[in-house]
Amino acid sequence: MTRTHDSDVAFIKALAELLRENDLSELEVRREYGEDDSLDVRVARQATVVAAAAPAPVQVQAAAPAAAPSAAPATAKPAAADPAQDPGAVTSPMVGTAYLAPEPGASNFVQVGDTVQEGQTLLIVEAMKTMNQIPSPRAGKVTRILVEDGAPVEYGAPLVILG
Repeated sequence: MTRTHDSDVAFIKALAELLRENDLSELEVRREYGEDDSLDVRVARQATVVAAAAPAPVQVQAAAPAAAPSAAPATAKPAAADPAQDPGAVTSPMVGTAYLAPEPGASNFVQVGDTVQEGQTLLIVEAMKTMNQIPSPRAGKVTRILVEDGAPVEYGAPLVILG
């Protein structure tokens, strides 16, 4: 493949379009031109990562506790307003994909209602093809799981609420 400036620009534009169309926050690729020639490209939507880190889970969670407000209106509304502000929130230390189980078909690490110990794995966040266990920062009871298995997560996004 012959390397030209125009083809590199077209390639980067195509990657940016893929990023937008698939609602990704980041995409990194290497384009090989020959034995000693390659192009490394990382396309990221930094503004979206910062702006969407907290609001994305709020929209998902605002609908989830709709049945609960009648039972406990004083506590349900603050939790639904911003789960990231909950004192028991365990947040994502990185951008990646959340997995609730160690492998497909296996039981989830934790369920709502489980009592966990400090250091116990709550879930995994895959980033750059590396599986990163997310440990419980303290002992407690899992009161909410805010992500779905296989869902993309942003840095700082709340994953689990411990009570």
